[in-house]
Amino acid sequence: MSRRIIIAGGGHGGIVTGMLLAQHGFQVEVYERNGKDNMGYDWTDIFDPKAFKAVGLPMPPEELYEYKVNMTFYSTNEQKPIIQDVPENEREIKMERRDIYNYLISHAEKAGVKFNYGYNIEGAVIQGKTVVGIKTDKGEFYADLVIDACGCNSPVRASLPEDFCIQAHTKEYEKFYIYRAFFNKATEEPVKDQYKVCMLPEGKTGIGWVATEEKYSDLLIGRFEEIDMAEAQRTAEFYRSRNKSLGTEILRGNTFATIPVRQPLGKMVANGYAAIGDSAFMTVPIIGSGIANSIKAAAFLATTIIKNKAVDYTAEALWEYQVVFYKEIGAGLAPLALVKLLLTKLTPEELDYIFEHDILTWREMTITADSTKLSKMLSFSPDMPARGVAIVKNKPILKKLLALVKGMAKVIVALQGMPKSYDEQKVNKWVAKYNSLF
Repeated sequence: MSRRIIIAGGGHGGIVTGMLLAQHGFQVEVYERNGKDNMGYDWTDIFDPKAFKAVGLPMPPEELYEYKVNMTFYSTNEQKPIIQDVPENEREIKMERRDIYNYLISHAEKAGVKFNYGYNIEGAVIQGKTVVGIKTDKGEFYADLVIDACGCNSPVRASLPEDFCIQAHTKEYEKFYIYRAFFNKATEEPVKDQYKVCMLPEGKTGIGWVATEEKYSDLLIGRFEEIDMAEAQRTAEFYRSRNKSLGTEILRGNTFATIPVRQPLGKMVANGYAAIGDSAFMTVPIIGSGIANSIKAAAFLATTIIKNKAVDYTAEALWEYQVVFYKEIGAGLAPLALVKLLLTKLTPEELDYIFEHDILTWREMTITADSTKLSKMLSFSPDMPARGVAIVKNKPILKKLLALVKGMAKVIVALQGMPKSYDEQKVNKWVAKYNSLF
């Protein structure tokens, strides 16, 4: 096998795809802007450990991870909590992001993947209607297939011609601007909520959490608009006034990041090109977790490539990857993007009402990266009639929820109509319809 594959960027899904392809004799190279020692942010991540099994990897050493505890959610007034109840078989693990990278990279290198660090990727090299390589600050590099793992703001995806019908940029409310820092613990007194998440804090559209760990307090601030350090520090004081454990000494982190919180990309492939991970917006739109989905998607993409016996990696040959991804994962993620959009339209008072009248319960807040099926959110519960009465009594909320249900129904119908085989005209028409629903 002499087929050359370039992984553009060091995203988790791209690295794992490269590993799987190298195991089957493909020549795979990763081009990444960072160095090996500073891949990923200096913080922990939470994700579904079954992703490792999905791609044939063993669990990491036990000392590198621990299982996540249930989160407690509050609305703006912080009066009534909603506590998750995640089943044992769906519990996620918490692991340092750099340990995740080191683990995946070590397995990829053993499989034969070559890593090239310190390359700033500037865009795609295109000949006719085919991606044939990448442009970097150190020159152009060519391959039979480019796998885009550059992330939410991928310069490769952004450089694709408009007639590829692949969305180049995110829109309003499609990405979260994150500030995160680990502070010292100000007190050793037991805390009521180890993982406290506040929705629409201070009436601002976004979320925040304070996670009280054994040796530190973990602060996250997430907004739909960019924030600077002054605003991050001001908001940290707001949380500090409500969380005795949150100290003032910064231990690590103290950085900003951007993550997609939207539906998966409407079209993930083109001639010589496939997007994965944050480049294809594979995060859970409500919680922003995408590591597990990206790793699982690597198996779908690698299988499609390995099965392809053609000389060229055309959109037609790669389309099966997208079809399988949506069948297994994307069909559950896409409707959740509308739930996220609903949260951006609720007022703080409406969200307080939803919490106080049990319209939103532990069932809905137990959505995890391993549980994105609509059946989990829409299943009947004994308190459903009472919840219905509370909704009917609040006309603004009723109107917004009816619009949500209608929108979700349209998305579900549209997903059923995704072409199972590739026809450029039909696919592009479907993509336009899908994108319009959000």
